[in-house]
Amino acid sequence: MGVKARKKPTSKLGEEIIDDLPLLLEVLPPHLRETLEKEPDLEELVEVVEDLGRQPEARFFDRVVYLDDLEVTRQDLDYVTSRIGAFTADNRAGIERTLHRISALRNRRQEIIGLTCRVGRAVTGTVDIIRDVIETGESLLLLGPPGVGKTTLLREAARVLADDLGKRVVVVDTSNEIAGDGDVPHPGIGRARRMQVLSPELQHRVMIEAVENHMPEVILIDEIGTLEECLAARTIAERGVQLIATAHGITLDNLIMNPTLSDLLGGIQAVTLSDEEARRRGTQKTVLERKAPPTFDNLVEIQHRDRLAIYHDSAGVVDRFLAGTRLHPEVRIRGVNGKFQIQEVSRDVPQDLEQGAKAIAQGEFGFRIKGETVRIYPTGVSRTRLEKAIRELGVPARVGDQPMTADVILSLKAQRKRQPKKLQQALHDGVEFYIIKSNTLIQIKNFLRGYFRNVRHPEDEFAPDFGFAIQEAEDAVIRVQRNGAPSELSPQSPYVRRLQHELIHGHGLYSESRGKEHLRGVVVFPREI
Repeated sequence: MGVKARKKPTSKLGEEIIDDLPLLLEVLPPHLRETLEKEPDLEELVEVVEDLGRQPEARFFDRVVYLDDLEVTRQDLDYVTSRIGAFTADNRAGIERTLHRISALRNRRQEIIGLTCRVGRAVTGTVDIIRDVIETGESLLLLGPPGVGKTTLLREAARVLADDLGKRVVVVDTSNEIAGDGDVPHPGIGRARRMQVLSPELQHRVMIEAVENHMPEVILIDEIGTLEECLAARTIAERGVQLIATAHGITLDNLIMNPTLSDLLGGIQAVTLSDEEARRRGTQKTVLERKAPPTFDNLVEIQHRDRLAIYHDSAGVVDRFLAGTRLHPEVRIRGVNGKFQIQEVSRDVPQDLEQGAKAIAQGEFGFRIKGETVRIYPTGVSRTRLEKAIRELGVPARVGDQPMTADVILSLKAQRKRQPKKLQQALHDGVEFYIIKSNTLIQIKNFLRGYFRNVRHPEDEFAPDFGFAIQEAEDAVIRVQRNGAPSELSPQSPYVRRLQHELIHGHGLYSESRGKEHLRGVVVFPREI
């Protein structure tokens, strides 16, 4: 008995969806298929899960349905595996000329005891939200959690580049997720060519082979995750080929602080500055800097299927991040009509400084998360008084030495006419601008209380010094290597502790966090522990 005919599915935004769902339902045991066909929102199906000895599940975008009161048997599993392609080394199989993926769970005897049958969909129109970025010819990296649509976006990008722009496109398809199972690629990639990969650990070799043998203008890769793949991606970019790829990670800072994947954005190294340079920058002697030009020119965080944050000029973005400057990505949101809007942070200097003063008086400041240190550059405001106010209030701030590396510029009304050009570039780069009425300790403290109104007192909240934390970790590594005895570091926020752990592990030592709440700090141990 075949599957019932269905209307051609479309998304809520009117996008055409190619899901080949009847072909997936055909491989399921008949009693599960019949139950699924009764579901009113079958187009929302994500995957079907069959685990031996458990009830079979159908997982939708917003709910889970049990398909049978009886437990899954080996006969049910055999029914599915006999109707699909062969499993590869990564325990994945597919249905020829579809995007569906069947993944296996095995026991110690390598027998299949569970199956995840995931629905694959090609959605036409999803790439429109970043089409202008793709058409620049610059390399693009996509980040996002599982199931957010990274592969769907990659597939549609391949079709647009090959069919609409007429470029020579090669898809490196490690698990056949982009172009489907079988020897003939799914029409979702258009006229793009597809190179299959024998096993995941060989992906980096196929990436290089694609460049050397097939003269592509564009290469698309899903899930870059190893050092070899990062190096292969750099080789591709250096040969002038546009590279569009996805990587493990959710946000930009996840990627920058990942010891392996940070190379995609140029890599990070600790640099020791001279005393004079450290004073000039207003930092500790040891700072983090970018090692090399990024492999990818642009980066996109897929926060939601219809909400993306785009970082243009990734080299400058990484440099500002390491300097402690807050980043302001371009946020794009897709509406119900399929069109998208761009939300950008206002970068203009307030036309009326009295309006800025009014905002301060009313407490209209951005909220700050725990442990986030803000650099405040004073112009016309006493540095000594600002430092004293920060110290006495215990807010997570420090005085910056340059407006370009600051998060906030604090000024007096009279300074607008005296130094407009010096501040204009910083304001253009997204630095916040506030004024106070007079250069007094009371006025400065009132500003800090308003700006950090969600930050508690020092006894409730520890505000770390980033440069000091990194230097302390490096000193501890040297002590432990010399003496072989554990060394305990000062308490830090979770974010700074993570950086310390990565630095310590990079030297081959072991570390762990100890303590409670704001007194929690890292302890460094010798290699053998």
